[in-house]
Amino acid sequence: MRLQIECEDRLGITQDVLDILSDYHIDLRGIEIDATGKIFLDFPTIEFTDFQVLMQRLRRIVGIADVKTTPFMPIQRERNQLRALIKTLPDPVFSIDTQGRIILFNNAVRSGLELPDEDIINLHIDDVVEGFNFTKWLEGKEIYAQTHRVKFIEQDYIADLLPVDVPDSDKTILAGAVIMLKSEVRLGQQMTVFHRSSTNSFDGFDTQSSAMKKVIREAKRMSELDGNILITGETGTGKEQIAKACHDNSRRSMGEFVTLNCASLPDDVAETELFGYAKGAFGQQEGKMGLFEQASGGTLLFDEVSEMSDQLQAKLLRVLEYGTYHQVGDSRVKSIDCRIICTSARDLADCVGEGLFREDLYYRLNVLSLVMPPLRERKADIVSLANRILLNHSKKLGIQVPKLSKSCVEYLQGYPWPGNIRQLKNALYRAISLAEGREITKEAIQVPSCTATVTYIDENFDGTLEQEVKKFERDMLKRLYPSYPSTRQLARKLGLSHTAIANKLREYGINKSTVKY
Repeated sequence: MRLQIECEDRLGITQDVLDILSDYHIDLRGIEIDATGKIFLDFPTIEFTDFQVLMQRLRRIVGIADVKTTPFMPIQRERNQLRALIKTLPDPVFSIDTQGRIILFNNAVRSGLELPDEDIINLHIDDVVEGFNFTKWLEGKEIYAQTHRVKFIEQDYIADLLPVDVPDSDKTILAGAVIMLKSEVRLGQQMTVFHRSSTNSFDGFDTQSSAMKKVIREAKRMSELDGNILITGETGTGKEQIAKACHDNSRRSMGEFVTLNCASLPDDVAETELFGYAKGAFGQQEGKMGLFEQASGGTLLFDEVSEMSDQLQAKLLRVLEYGTYHQVGDSRVKSIDCRIICTSARDLADCVGEGLFREDLYYRLNVLSLVMPPLRERKADIVSLANRILLNHSKKLGIQVPKLSKSCVEYLQGYPWPGNIRQLKNALYRAISLAEGREITKEAIQVPSCTATVTYIDENFDGTLEQEVKKFERDMLKRLYPSYPSTRQLARKLGLSHTAIANKLREYGINKSTVKY
């Protein structure tokens, strides 16, 4: 049972209260007086009739304004709040007494030491945290808060040492200390959050589908790291968009996001674009800053890296191995300070197997990897994507946003979209540009047919069973190829090996140049 007594500041009033408790032979377990002068009492529960008389006698004491029950003592609330706070912190936290013995710890300490609670209590802090003499610090004449590098479970941490002082008249008495540890990873995460833009850089993605939600979750985690990222996926799936989101969500977001399209430039131009050239090179009066220098402190994106020439692959590998480069026409060495992100519509592992891409460079670039799902695997996203695209197109055209008819929605969700989001944007732009009403119908969506009806074989067919099977097989592969242009994707779809599919496509002459999308 706990009581809260509101009273004036009068000498002897506390003793008057204690005298009444003594009359009832009450075993007082705790008494506390807060900063406002309120008296709090903690004692075992007594009979109700005795309790009524006790309350009346306490209220009759001169200077007491009110007496009421309270669920807890202030110190109990503070102690439990502190315990709850310490235990739920993600970083290891210890509370120690003046001798350095552990008297309180949180879940991060428990899981790290992998010991029962009874074995951790009364361990000395010097036994579990190395690199700082806690005993000497606690025995010092004046103890101040400090920060030191220490080791906990053989791993590096930054330790904040906070002395706990108890006021006593005109001085304070040391009661112990609290030690909070932070790992390098946690410090990095906190710095990333500190520098992160207030707007979520991944908000531009429509993620109703589980496939895309998984990619966004992985991309968010990867963006907080600094390793190279390889993003693969079919053309038009949004690889560059997610690369930019990873940059904007990273600790490098204040730096530049620079792009080199590996498929659009010849070797000599790509080299000068990448490394720049010095004053006087090529007879130029002024030098030129390269993309590596522009991206310093930021991110450099190699778009369609699978199309990079052998010569440029070799030069890039050397830069990644040594972390240095020099401008064309200049022998001075410069260091790179940028994150590398690469995109590819082709499977780089296939390119390595076919001898089109260096294996050593592939492993340098493929530190972290993301696979962008095609739109046909994101059916739950198609309608929200379409509505967002219509909204953007309408703003540019200065017209009211049209609605999608029911038949149009069904058609959009049923179409395989071999060109993915880019094809969806183009189809909707054409539809909204030519629309006469406020509704987009199925007929307004003009896209190449990617389906074919399966015909039954006539019983009087000419040829052998093997010939008809091959004809059926060829037709099926031609029908599926636009939706699964990667041999690995098509192989997974049909449950065959990559080699078997590659051989069949070669046998039937099916490739990007012979199949209409």
